[in-house]
Amino acid sequence: MPGVAGPNRRAELFATDAEQDARFSGPATGDERPMLVDLLRAQRATLEMKCAGLAAELSERSVEPSTLSLLGLVRHLADVERRWFRRVLAGQDAPPLFSSKTHPDGDFDGATSDPAVIAAGWQAWRTEVAFAERFVVEAPHLDIEGLDSWRGTVSLRWVLLHMIEEYARHNGHADLIRERIDGARGM
Repeated sequence: MPGVAGPNRRAELFATDAEQDARFSGPATGDERPMLVDLLRAQRATLEMKCAGLAAELSERSVEPSTLSLLGLVRHLADVERRWFRRVLAGQDAPPLFSSKTHPDGDFDGATSDPAVIAAGWQAWRTEVAFAERFVVEAPHLDIEGLDSWRGTVSLRWVLLHMIEEYARHNGHADLIRERIDGARGM
């Protein structure tokens, strides 16, 4: 399987030059909102990079018996974005798109190589990200609150931190899945 040309040690693969990697070019000092927004943007961009150049391979499973796949992660994160920004913070009636009480792993189990399923997953994710970005821009401050059945009252600040953590964890999964698919590392 082909790998990424360049460094041989995994630690070197992730020592990127900030000038070459626009994902991590945002503010590192100053007001908290721009930093949180930029870190979340970078994590979203990382997910897209992990999936770049793939089509049907997006549905390849990580390892038996897991149903984890890159497309499953995209679908899962679309539902996560939808939950926190639409349902909890905006108070909209917005049920999950890919999972349900009767099929809680529908986001992963339904991730197939069908081009229509792949397109729908990406479209849902992009729609939910766009809604979240607009919501954050229009929010008067980070202390606005929503009520969640799991966490109780949460602030926009907490949701942004949670989303950064959610993406970072799943981007680690995406690293391993992508390497299994085609050997690509350090993207």
